Amino acid sequence: MPRSVNAVASRARRKKILKAAKGYFGRRKNVISVAKNAVDKAMGYAFIGRKLKKRAYRQLWIARINAGARINGTTYSKLMHKLSTNNIDLNRKSLADLALNHPDSFKAVVSAAK
Repeated sequence: MPRSVNAVASRARRKKILKAAKGYFGRRKNVISVAKNAVDKAMGYAFIGRKLKKRAYRQLWIARINAGARINGTTYSKLMHKLSTNNIDLNRKSLADLALNHPDSFKAVVSAAK
């Protein structure tokens, strides 16, 4: 009985790795064993990067809200406390957009919070 090998699936696995390693430098793009390590490392960095992006955007929103709040005579922490006590449920993303693009609306929100 002849030996059975699953060449189609093996080739597909290797092709998938080489496709993901497209654009890498040197042997990282065309040698399976090296490319596999490089792609695994890159996927780990990509996973971490997706988490860091959320953190970076939240920091940006807070900085924008704080700048808008200080223009209107308060601080970020005082504004957020007043918003929560007055049951004004606006998230930081929308508040930052108001502070940056619609300062009159943001001023109205700040005055409603006071």
